[in-house]
Amino acid sequence: MIAAMNAVELKVPPLALAFAFALAMWLAATQAPTLAVELPAHELIAALVASLGAGLVLVAGLGFRRAGTTVNPTRPQATTAVVDSGIYRLSRNPMYVGFLLMLAGWAVFLAHALPWLFLPAYVGYMNRFQIAPEERMLAAKFGYDYEAYRRSVRRWL
Repeated sequence: MIAAMNAVELKVPPLALAFAFALAMWLAATQAPTLAVELPAHELIAALVASLGAGLVLVAGLGFRRAGTTVNPTRPQATTAVVDSGIYRLSRNPMYVGFLLMLAGWAVFLAHALPWLFLPAYVGYMNRFQIAPEERMLAAKFGYDYEAYRRSVRRWL
């Protein structure tokens, strides 16, 4: 039996959430110009970090496609397989790690102190309202196979 979800769980697609966080980071940076920081080569570093994140999202998505299961994170009940190969041997949520890296790249690009405060908020939101309900559904659907995977691979990294 799958546990009941609250009204917020699995409602905001993670990509939309990442865009909302990116916008909030930019707005915070524009409201406190005195907290801007000088970061040499910040544009290059930002591009590298964000590109690494985008690559991780792509590789993770391809892993789901290869396994023939859904990539729709708002409908984990549609999952047809526990994907535990490739990048999923290192992280149970590499797409979310990728989004986090893209947000970190954006924080570097903004060269401001405040955007960094949004990264732990993103992780907290994802853990509570996206990952926890996904894990409940996957455990209910796949039982021992998912639990064994969950015990052997970390949630983020």
